[in-house]
Amino acid sequence: MFERAVIAPEVDAAVPVWSVSALLRAMDDSLQARFNPVSVQGEISGLTRASSGHCYFVLKDEQGQIRCALFRRAASMLDFAARDGQRVQVRGRLSVYGPRGELQLVVESLRRLGQGQLLEQFLELKAKLQAQGLFDAQRKRELPLMPRAVGVVTSLGAAALQDVLTALRRRAPHLPVVVYPASVQGVQSAAQLRAALQLAYDRAEVDVLLLVRGGGALEDLWSFNDEALARLIVQSPVPLVSGVGHETDFTIADFCADVRAATPTAAAELAARPQADWLEGLQVVQERLQRAQQGRLDQLAQSLDRLASRLGQPSHGVARAQARLGLLEQRLGHAAALLLQRERHGLEALGRQLPQQLGQALARRQSQADNLATRLGLLDPRLVLKRGYAWLSDEQGRAVTGVVQVQPGQGLKASLADGELALQVLSGQPHPSA
Repeated sequence: MFERAVIAPEVDAAVPVWSVSALLRAMDDSLQARFNPVSVQGEISGLTRASSGHCYFVLKDEQGQIRCALFRRAASMLDFAARDGQRVQVRGRLSVYGPRGELQLVVESLRRLGQGQLLEQFLELKAKLQAQGLFDAQRKRELPLMPRAVGVVTSLGAAALQDVLTALRRRAPHLPVVVYPASVQGVQSAAQLRAALQLAYDRAEVDVLLLVRGGGALEDLWSFNDEALARLIVQSPVPLVSGVGHETDFTIADFCADVRAATPTAAAELAARPQADWLEGLQVVQERLQRAQQGRLDQLAQSLDRLASRLGQPSHGVARAQARLGLLEQRLGHAAALLLQRERHGLEALGRQLPQQLGQALARRQSQADNLATRLGLLDPRLVLKRGYAWLSDEQGRAVTGVVQVQPGQGLKASLADGELALQVLSGQPHPSA
């Protein structure tokens, strides 16, 4: 027997042997020396925000992509809300993230360049459909209060389906659920979603439809921005709830649906009221019916007792009627006496108030007369003459108020406070400003 010989590879002593961490540090040092700092422009994709305040996303273009980290301090200095689809220019430093051995760009500043291609298409389609009235609130319907069954359009392998089924089992285990499977991501997903919706329309076996998918980047949700799908959604014969992505994600399907839910679970909760609420309501109704029935029976029993009492002793009814008539007679006499007494007191009060009111009225009238006499006296022209003024008039008694009214040699009369003077005009000269 021959033994197999194991030939060991030759070791080149000239090639250094690195540890993984040392190699990564060397690569990081090379990047720092060769490239940093760098400015890169591209489109944001897959943006996530951690609870620490750090943001992580991919910066991509048509040919490639690079992972980026935007730490909390730099993120707090942004003057806009970064989101998927935005074209941006970032400035930062390339580094190697040791725990995963990945190249990443640590972003120190970020500036918008404009909308990304997908976002531009989204906004263009949104404006077009909105102008055509597909988003109008007037056409949207309220969800049924008690649906016979709920339809779900999503992928059979999607976590969103499990979220919906779990929520419906928890809230309304009695409610039938019909799943219309379709792919929710990929080239054929929009066509499959349309086919699933059309199948649900044709079968007409549910009262409300849920169109759901989990979160993702803008391109992951792109099938829900399909124009043909949007037009099919508004044709739904039953109310339709869109629960696509997370709370911050919006698609064209959200705007076309009758109701938009923040998440698939929220869509399920909107479509089905908890069974416990209905049972509690039924319990309340049952208790009210029982109380009403018992109260009615008690009333009828009392009525029967009163009728039986009247039939058994008619004289008691007559006596009660006579007693009531006597009571009414007493009340009538007392009421009449009270009315007369109030009227008498009213007349006495008027008699006491009349002299006082007459005196006050006469005093007001006298004060008004004195005031008018004072004002009339102030209008007496003799008061003006006593201050040194004179009233001029011609031979016919007409008032002379201007130089142009008289001629030299003309006789005038001047009325003073204590008499009159006969005057003759020697000459007259108007003022230049007159």
